[in-house]
Amino acid sequence: MAVREEDLRQRVAELLAAHDPAATDRLDFLRARFDAGLAWVHFPEGLGGLGAPRPLQAVVDAELAAAGAPGNDPRKIGIGLGMAAPTILAYGTEEQKRRFLRPLWTGEEVWCQLFSEPGAGSDLAALGTRAVLDDDTWTVDGQKVWTSSAHTARWAILIARTDPDVPKHRGITYFVCDMTDPGVEVRPLRQITGEAEFNEVFLTGVRIPDAHRLGAVGEGWQVAQTTLNNERVAIGGQAAPREAGMVGVVAGTWRARPELRTHDLHQRLLKGWVDAEVARLTGERLRQQLAVGQPGPEGAAMKLAFARLAQELSGLEVELLAEDGLAYDDWTMVRPDHVDFTGREAGYRYLRAKGNSIEGGTSEILRNIIAERVLGLPGEPRADKNVPWKELPR
Repeated sequence: MAVREEDLRQRVAELLAAHDPAATDRLDFLRARFDAGLAWVHFPEGLGGLGAPRPLQAVVDAELAAAGAPGNDPRKIGIGLGMAAPTILAYGTEEQKRRFLRPLWTGEEVWCQLFSEPGAGSDLAALGTRAVLDDDTWTVDGQKVWTSSAHTARWAILIARTDPDVPKHRGITYFVCDMTDPGVEVRPLRQITGEAEFNEVFLTGVRIPDAHRLGAVGEGWQVAQTTLNNERVAIGGQAAPREAGMVGVVAGTWRARPELRTHDLHQRLLKGWVDAEVARLTGERLRQQLAVGQPGPEGAAMKLAFARLAQELSGLEVELLAEDGLAYDDWTMVRPDHVDFTGREAGYRYLRAKGNSIEGGTSEILRNIIAERVLGLPGEPRADKNVPWKELPR
């Protein structure tokens, strides 16, 4: 029997009656919400959902917000929600789903992503971190980089080389790594903003049980595509009202400071505003497609547009503010638990936006994905396509 909107409203009412948000511990309320199937309603029953259509999540969220119910702070657990959860749902065993999804959604366990490497950034399939099986345990050695939230994470999604004798895309396996295990070392990477939200992670003899493998041995690249497609949607395809994000910040400055306006800046702001609105509406269309399937390569276009707009509009804001745009309040090295793309002042926003075209897939790689997998253009020649990984020059 299909779940209807009125069914969800009734479930929300029952949850609120049994767990008054004003008198219930935040974590206890979130656990109860998950158990009631109201965490992500499109997930299966018993895993935080009810098998309902994805768009009905908005009904649940609105009802709970109106009641003053606590949220799970997606800014701090975005990697778990946007990347780990859909991958675990698609490829995990029943035991893995029941172990990981609930504390992931409630925020009890933070997740990070161990994909990129110093020698295999844009060419992710060339990664060199090795995993060797001994009985029922894998020993992992290697280095990962640009790892958001590694300093707060309990778990990581990890891809590693398990067969160096086959071409690079075919010898990769996907794991769940315990970030508290011996051999995991996290070092901060201080950025141009002064913050260290990214990290490099060294893996030395890290032991991962085979029970923490996602998907079949050697099929990690296919599993990783699920993660990456969801990642790009999570970064660039979030629901947002008009003038959300960077365009709203710049438009607000324009309205508040008429003495700074020039004809040239006005034309650039108008173009940026229109581009941002087109991206917002395109994102809405993408979310409607998600309601009937899994995210595909179209998410690459949304993430690409997000990065371009953030950089163009933050640069416009700095020019609009002139010398005030160069102000920077604090260069102290801190390790934040979430990213605030529009936080602080114009100087911070301008510098932080520089990372948008790198994180979540470089803009250059995303253009290749759009060209080949969305537009159907011929792929670039790849001389290493059928060469065993161990024979590739490094």
